[in-house]
Amino acid sequence: VQLQASGGGSVQAGGSLRLSCVASGSTFSPMLMGWFRQAPGKEREFVGSISWNMGGTDYADSVKGRFTISKDNAKNTVYLQMNSLKPEDTAVYYCASRRFGRSAFEKWGQGTQVTVSS
Repeated sequence: VQLQASGGGSVQAGGSLRLSCVASGSTFSPMLMGWFRQAPGKEREFVGSISWNMGGTDYADSVKGRFTISKDNAKNTVYLQMNSLKPEDTAVYYCASRRFGRSAFEKWGQGTQVTVSS
């Protein structure tokens, strides 16, 4: 399975972007799909996740109420809708998948840059 993230770009504060993550390859049936981000000089941090089967979501406090994760199982695609963007949201965003029985996200996409200017 390969994950391909896209949709990044440059926006002004208050703007919106939607990231996509498409999974390709063999049968894709993860337990969770997640979004993470890494800003320059900082460690990678969790943004949010979605249950592939049930659709339940979880978000970091820093993005709650502004970001929404959704999925399209038929397209093997997960989305990250980012609204009310702030300069501190500037980072490379990665999608990742975690299989049942695994304690960590295993497959990672290549990352897509999001830059928010003030």
